[in-house]
Amino acid sequence: MDSVCFGFTGADRIDKPTGKGESFFSSPLFFQQAMDSGSSILITGGAGFIGSHLLERLLAKNDVTVLDNFSSGKRENLARCTGKANFRLIEADLLQPDCLAEALAGKDMVFHLAANPDVRLGAVDPSIHLRQNIIATHNLLEAMREARVKKIAFTSTSTVYGEANQIPTPEDYGPLLPISLYGASKLACEALISSYCHTFDMQAWIYRFANIVGERGSHGVLVDFIRKLRENPAELEILGSGRQKKSYLEVKDCVEAMLLCLEVSEEKVNLFNIGSEDSVDVTEIADIVVRQMGLKDVSYRYTGGEEGRGWKGDVRVMLLSLDRIKNLGWRAKGGSAQAIQSAVEALLRDGLA
Repeated sequence: MDSVCFGFTGADRIDKPTGKGESFFSSPLFFQQAMDSGSSILITGGAGFIGSHLLERLLAKNDVTVLDNFSSGKRENLARCTGKANFRLIEADLLQPDCLAEALAGKDMVFHLAANPDVRLGAVDPSIHLRQNIIATHNLLEAMREARVKKIAFTSTSTVYGEANQIPTPEDYGPLLPISLYGASKLACEALISSYCHTFDMQAWIYRFANIVGERGSHGVLVDFIRKLRENPAELEILGSGRQKKSYLEVKDCVEAMLLCLEVSEEKVNLFNIGSEDSVDVTEIADIVVRQMGLKDVSYRYTGGEEGRGWKGDVRVMLLSLDRIKNLGWRAKGGSAQAIQSAVEALLRDGLA
């Protein structure tokens, strides 16, 4: 791992307690040390929800360039980084790849987060995830090949598993049969990345996320519920049956997991599920949001949907097996309900929902 090697071996990292009841892997000290490399890093989609949190962690010890077209990212997400000498912003689109040679010049590694994150949109515009996820990823990989940048970390999704019949679902589950165009596009991106790694001697870290929530969240069920309840505090529309049950993880936990995987896994293609070890259903989420907003006597109205789904392509049950990342020493700091509660508090506090 020459581009982000920090002078530790796997053996150096095992069984080092912090004395605070947490693992060495999950402590801030580990990541401060790990990122002390002075690497030059490109983050695509770095103005987005997860990307901006990752940026702040990497920027502490590295030179970081963000490439974002601000289609879903927000300039205010970069507020804590703007003006720092080791931060650079390139406003550009991966579908116009002329900018990529400049963005990749001298880079040691790419974190590829840029994508259209709206799962539901594929049913309305079937080509949007082809363009903004698959073609954009191909353009980036081609530019990396030409620039001889060998390392890429890619944020994929649990939706690549489709409606898995093995719960919790491990990374080697198959066949992978997504039921949304978004999930299909992310699976295609995984395949492109794997093939580039094996054909052009690159190395990749692929993260299959559960639902990530927290400060700066801009879409998803929490934002949807908060906005609806602000408009009508007496009634909440819930898409589907309300029994859809999924795993949720707080964004800072997610970033820690990403960095740990990068540090201690050295295969050509490294694949990890990232999530929490439990799940909550949509009605439970509604209860948390209502309680956090200080509302009472809210009636729930369920749309029913297709077979209880909230929309076409909505996976009804999702819980990931975390054995692989747990074997590296990582644990989520809390469960799904705790992540949701923390996220709602942040969204309400910052007025971003």
